Amino acid sequence: MAKNNAFDYCKIGPHAKVKLHDWDPAIDRGFDGSKEDAEKELSALTKELNAYQELLYAEHKHKILVVLQGIDASGKDGVVRHVFGGLNPQGVRVVSFKTPSTKELDHDYLWRIHQEVPAKGEIVVFNRSHYEDVLIVRVHGLVAREVWEKRYEHMRDFERMLTDEGTTVLKFFLWIDQEEQQKRLKERLARPEKRWKLAASDLAERKFWPEYIKAYEDMLSRTSSEDAPWHVIPANKKWYRNLVVARIMLNKFKELKMSYPDPKGLADLEV
Repeated sequence: MAKNNAFDYCKIGPHAKVKLHDWDPAIDRGFDGSKEDAEKELSALTKELNAYQELLYAEHKHKILVVLQGIDASGKDGVVRHVFGGLNPQGVRVVSFKTPSTKELDHDYLWRIHQEVPAKGEIVVFNRSHYEDVLIVRVHGLVAREVWEKRYEHMRDFERMLTDEGTTVLKFFLWIDQEEQQKRLKERLARPEKRWKLAASDLAERKFWPEYIKAYEDMLSRTSSEDAPWHVIPANKKWYRNLVVARIMLNKFKELKMSYPDPKGLADLEV
């Protein structure tokens, strides 16, 4: 079974040079049970996560930002559903950033991001994030190279400010190979309940696979820091992907050493 630190290999250290083809997206390292064992463990983990999330909300001290990135069909929605879906919605928000509005375009590119970061006692999950501004923007040449090149430093500084102000930042890159992506896109196309999620642009983007891989490698290499590290999550196996994210989340909760606050003004009261 998985141990507490069995998934440390996923973490990208500062100044690391990431080559994604060195990572096997189909592995299940750190877990020696079956898929059914993993699903049982995930069920237990989500109960623990729920308890910690309630503690986070009650203590009203820490803030947690979770960033999910990954190529199309890598499973961002699946992680939201299976890892965070069972938590109390009172203290958890999921934010998906779409094409910027006219108002958002009138500001700097991080303006809309900053408005959505977590408050004290809150978990916010970014399903895609500010990192799109060094991914799709770069691959499709939406801004000049000298513009997006500066953004790696902007993002490091932005996240350093967040962590200095008490936010825990956890960044997950969900890594699938090209064959797994094709399989999942075909499944979406064949099933009406999933087909609605598929756009013609999703299929067109596949021809840019090499460009996206290079963009992701630079993103991981240049924006993973000690306080806001990236984790490369092998995601060909959905059950393993969910388990790894849940285990890393639980370990981070434990590191915060939270406790329930003592209510004020109740010491002399009797019920």
